[in-house]
Amino acid sequence: MPLSCSDLSVMYGQRKALSAFSLSLEKGEIRALIGPNGSGKSTALHALAGLIRPAGGRASLGGVAVASMSRRMLAKRLAFLPQQPTAPDEMTVAQLVRQGRYPHVGLFRSYDSRDEDAIEWALESTGLSGLADRSLRELSGGERQRAWISAALAQEAEILLLDEPTSFLDIGYQVEVLDLVHRLSREKGVTVVMAIHDINQAIAVSDRISLLEKGELRFDGGPRELAERGLIQEIFRVRGRFVQVAPDSPPHFDAELTRLQPREIPELSASPV
Repeated sequence: MPLSCSDLSVMYGQRKALSAFSLSLEKGEIRALIGPNGSGKSTALHALAGLIRPAGGRASLGGVAVASMSRRMLAKRLAFLPQQPTAPDEMTVAQLVRQGRYPHVGLFRSYDSRDEDAIEWALESTGLSGLADRSLRELSGGERQRAWISAALAQEAEILLLDEPTSFLDIGYQVEVLDLVHRLSREKGVTVVMAIHDINQAIAVSDRISLLEKGELRFDGGPRELAERGLIQEIFRVRGRFVQVAPDSPPHFDAELTRLQPREIPELSASPV
């Protein structure tokens, strides 16, 4: 089991941002974290990455507590890509991707053939070999996001944690990034956990979905099971229904442009998974 957590809780002052959150991942799995704004998706990712100290529970990587691992050791196995990462516009794609080798190279060792091979593999895997010498300012939104994912891959991390990887991108670039995530999972065996707002994108690309509400896990299972539970209407307070667009396609949530009022929310089980 590459990454898991058990009863993970996070406090921000007196507010509990995450409560008894648990999950376990299989190699090559794509896990989507969905939920309304403020539901704890980003907090869960930060806790899994060891970037915030939990108030309770623990995250483990290969059976070792994340909190006990050095940042450099952790970075060799896990890469975290926040929302809207920044780098100087003058930096080239190749220079950015080389930064991903820092956990392996450190301050004093020179880049060797293994490092160069890892960089070349990361560029090829993200379709950026032909853009390696371009500056970041010359890239489209989708290309820039792929460059950041390429830098994460250069770490040779087996796990990618992505916080809203399609935010602020046009639909074409969103598809481009999600296609890359799917290929990395299926062709390279990379395990991916991503917080994502678009429910239908989550359903289309993910193996399993964790649905959060107010810091609590309300659902953990497959996309088709989620479609049968009625939780999307309840938690997001929307009218809509799941439809089957084609026989072999995942279910698609067709939302009406009217929000449910509290008195209209169906009486569904509110107990966590």
